[in-house]
Amino acid sequence: MIPYEFIYSFTNTILHLDKSIRWVGLTNREGLILNEKYREDLHPLLTEEENEEYASNAISRQKTRSKFEQKIGKLIYAFGKYEKLNRATIPINGNYFLLMSLDFDELDFDKIIMDKVLPLISETKEQFVSI
Repeated sequence: MIPYEFIYSFTNTILHLDKSIRWVGLTNREGLILNEKYREDLHPLLTEEENEEYASNAISRQKTRSKFEQKIGKLIYAFGKYEKLNRATIPINGNYFLLMSLDFDELDFDKIIMDKVLPLISETKEQFVSI
C-alpha cells in the first residue's frame, strides 16, 4: 500500500499546480478514491457519493480503452468538456489513476496537463507501487 502521507502530499501538490484546478482524486484500479482534494472555497457540484460513482465509472471506461492500446498506443489522458467543468482521467500506471476537474472556461487544459501534471506524475511514478 502507498503511504497515506505520500497520497495526501501528491493530491495536494496537484491541486495547487494551477488556479483552474477545482478537484483532484487519486483512485486505484477498482475506482476507489484513495484521496481527494477540493480547491479552497469551492462549492462542489457533486456529492461525495456522486464523486465515488464518477470515479468508478471513469476507471471502468479507462479499462475499455486499453483494449486498443496495442494499435493506437497508451492513453496519455482522457478529457471531457462539460457545461460547468472540464474533467480529465490520467493513468499513472496500471494500478492508479488521477482524476481531476478544471474550471469550465479553462482553455489551456492540455498545457496544464502536459506541462504541469504529467511531469509531476513522472517524477513520483516510482512511489506508485502496490506492495
